[in-house]
Amino acid sequence: MTSLSRATLASLPAAVTRPGHDIAAIRTGVVHFGPGAFHRAHQAAYFDRVLDSDPRWGIAAVSLRSAGTVDALKAQDGLYTLAVIDREPGTRIIAAHSDAIGPGEGARLRTLLADPAVKLATSTVTEKGYCLGADGSLDFNHPDIVHDRARPEEPASVIGWIVSGLADRRAAGAAPFAMLCCDNMTGNGGKLRAACVALAREWDAGLADWIAGEVAFPDSMVDSITPASDAAFLAKIAAELGVADQAAVQRERFTQWVLQRFELADGPDLAAAGVTLTNDVQGYEQAKLRILNGAHSSLAYIGLALGHETVFEAVSDPALGDFASRLMHEDIAGSLKPVEGLDVQGYADAVFDRFGNPAIRHLLSQIAWDGSQKLPYRLLDTVRDRLAAGHDVTRLAVPVAAWIAFLNRKAKAGETITDPLAEVLAGAASAADPAAAVLALRQVFPEQLAADARFRDAVTAAVPAFLAGRGAELLAG
Repeated sequence: MTSLSRATLASLPAAVTRPGHDIAAIRTGVVHFGPGAFHRAHQAAYFDRVLDSDPRWGIAAVSLRSAGTVDALKAQDGLYTLAVIDREPGTRIIAAHSDAIGPGEGARLRTLLADPAVKLATSTVTEKGYCLGADGSLDFNHPDIVHDRARPEEPASVIGWIVSGLADRRAAGAAPFAMLCCDNMTGNGGKLRAACVALAREWDAGLADWIAGEVAFPDSMVDSITPASDAAFLAKIAAELGVADQAAVQRERFTQWVLQRFELADGPDLAAAGVTLTNDVQGYEQAKLRILNGAHSSLAYIGLALGHETVFEAVSDPALGDFASRLMHEDIAGSLKPVEGLDVQGYADAVFDRFGNPAIRHLLSQIAWDGSQKLPYRLLDTVRDRLAAGHDVTRLAVPVAAWIAFLNRKAKAGETITDPLAEVLAGAASAADPAAAVLALRQVFPEQLAADARFRDAVTAAVPAFLAGRGAELLAG
């Protein structure tokens, strides 16, 4: 089958949205590390809109490890399909990539990073791709960092390439590019800055000081569910378009990119493309963590207890859906401080609407993983703040109780608990009084919280109902 390309654009069905700009006029202004599905469905879609009015912001897609995606982009003239899977689906051709660089093309990458026309570098390489230690700082024992310290002229890591590119800019007397981390790490810009400065100091103290003082590393937050582009999806796209597309991606309609304001002379108008610029990225992160992730975990543990399999099924249960809505809009939203530019109740509405997307199959069993690591931030921080403000936490105790009952069921059935504390959790949940035993785990529950009678009694009262299969009785409160 013929592949998607500039030559085949005209043959696509009329319902497919074409690029709104002259593809041949695109110039490279952005270098992106990690052109996986999320980047192609998210940041690239924003820049595609920017390019409709400003051709300077084409993206050079860089993959340091795998050639698959960049080879597909090269073969397709940088074009690919973005399928929106939602109640109102849509198909759009993205033409945001002006270049693609794969493994072994270090010389081309170095030239691009040194080009003053490139004013932005962005990254989606997952948290582990930054070679950070458990404390969030650069891990000098990481093999890639060991390599980069010894051979700065041939970097192996993303950190090494960023520092190398900035070093070339400094040596040429050129302005630095700004570095935008788009991976979901709290304070991602600050962490990336610290890692780059740390590596640069191993090479040249003056370079480290210049990076620390002159280079923008704004924090950011990104969000949009992006299912994998499996063989079935690619076959569906080929059937719809009449051409093959090996770089096609899919995502829900909702998409969010929150970016800390930063200085960039004559930079792209990201705000016009829908990016939220703010001085309070942390506030948006907390809203997402508590409203979206907190509700996700609540739906997972309660939904599994009620026999549901997916988020859509759980939120479509009238009693559970109503419970989740009240939890989000009253308890969780009520725990948040005002955030610049964010309508918290409106955000909760949008999140709840996303849960009801029938096209997204998000498994509750997967969301339920690693509860000991997630609940302290997704739910327990909200509980703490509501208690401090003198509010009732009975409703917030229900998903915590559902988690304890979930652990109890898993332990009694001899099933695997996917959690770093699996053995400890299984032992506590199997105790004669599982609520008391799990609440006594200081790795999860701080002593002050576990000892607070308002929270402890609410959890202890709810656990027996879940253990007896009567969890639905707790949803009316």
